[in-house]
Amino acid sequence: MALMITDDCISCDVCEPECPNGAIAQGDDYYQIDAAKCTECVGHHDESQCVAVCPVDCIVADPAHVETRDQLMEKFASLTA
Repeated sequence: MALMITDDCISCDVCEPECPNGAIAQGDDYYQIDAAKCTECVGHHDESQCVAVCPVDCIVADPAHVETRDQLMEKFASLTA
């Protein structure tokens, strides 16, 4: 499942550099995650790096982009090919 950033985001700039897939970018009001690039760090790390560093816990699972671990691993493989 891809992650999403809620409107509780304070735009602290901590999460963006932690994303190994470049899936996080500044949106109009707060940071956004590109679901096509988000693998929840599967293939890179044991835990989602953005979630680990977020000081306000505003990064959650995106119910609009439900994916299994195997699907996330396939996405990782295609992004790093």
